This record gives sequence, structure tokens and C-alpha cells, in this order.
Amino acid sequence: MTLDPTWLFVSLFPSGVGFVLFVYGKKQQRWTLLGFGVAFMVYPYFTQSIAALIAVGAGLGVALWAAIKAGW
Repeated sequence: MTLDPTWLFVSLFPSGVGFVLFVYGKKQQRWTLLGFGVAFMVYPYFTQSIAALIAVGAGLGVALWAAIKAGW
């Protein structure tokens, strides 16, 4: 596994968003936000490139928006 400095820097953003979602979801007792927070914190470990990191993050963001819009 190589640690590209750009990939490492870019992976801080979804992890930070995930941490905020996790803490907020735990405080508000909203399991949807808590679950997406964990997903945002964990998925950078499984992506190999910056493009995959951005694509999966955008997909999770759209899924989160759709889940909130649906009333979960």
C-alpha cells in the first residue's frame, strides 16, 4: 500500500464529515446520520485512487440526501 500525500490529504475531508455526522447523529439519536457517519469515516480505507475516493463520497452524499429526503 502506498500513501500518496494528495490521497491522504483528500481523504481527510470525508473522514471529517463522517465524524461530524457520527457525533451529531449520536447526539440527536438519529440512526441514519450515525450510520452514514461511520460509512464516511470508513470508506477511504477501501479506495485506491483519488477518483474512487471522490466517486464513492459523492455516491454516499447522494444516498444520505435521498435518505433524509425520504424521512429516515
